Amino acid sequence: MAAKRISKAGDAARQIREHPFIGRLLDDAELRDNIRSAYESSRKAYSRLGDSKSPTKALLDDKKLHKEIQRTADALRDVGDGLRKPKRRGRHRLGKLLVVTFVGSVAALALSEGLRSKVLDMLFGAEEEFDYTSTTSPATPPPSSDGPAATTVEAPVKSSGTTEENDAIEADSEATATSS
Repeated sequence: MAAKRISKAGDAARQIREHPFIGRLLDDAELRDNIRSAYESSRKAYSRLGDSKSPTKALLDDKKLHKEIQRTADALRDVGDGLRKPKRRGRHRLGKLLVVTFVGSVAALALSEGLRSKVLDMLFGAEEEFDYTSTTSPATPPPSSDGPAATTVEAPVKSSGTTEENDAIEADSEATATSS
């Protein structure tokens, strides 16, 4: 007989636990806190109302009573919302998928040179292969150093005369340069 009573009590406890409101109360700590704060605020408001000589005057004029009643109403609203709509937790599948995709693509780009070059070609266009050909002629080679180097230094000549005198001075300077 005692085993039958224990079995019935266990069945009743399971049925109560399976009820959606009771399950939310047992699982949600925030919902329990809201119920507790609503109870405490309503108790304070009731005691404040009972302590006053005129409850009507207290309801109309007492600011502290108004504040306690407002806290009670807010807490009861939160309790009602919590019982109707349970919080959704851990449902960020799309965000996790985006993060994993991003990390995987960055790793693939970092590790694969072929993939990296394909992405760069798609972004900036393919590289053009070209051969460099110079359009300028190479510089003249310096004189060979077979013998002593003959250097000529031409000094500017100031002329104060005619063009015939200037031609004669140039011829003299050339003659001295070739004879050295």
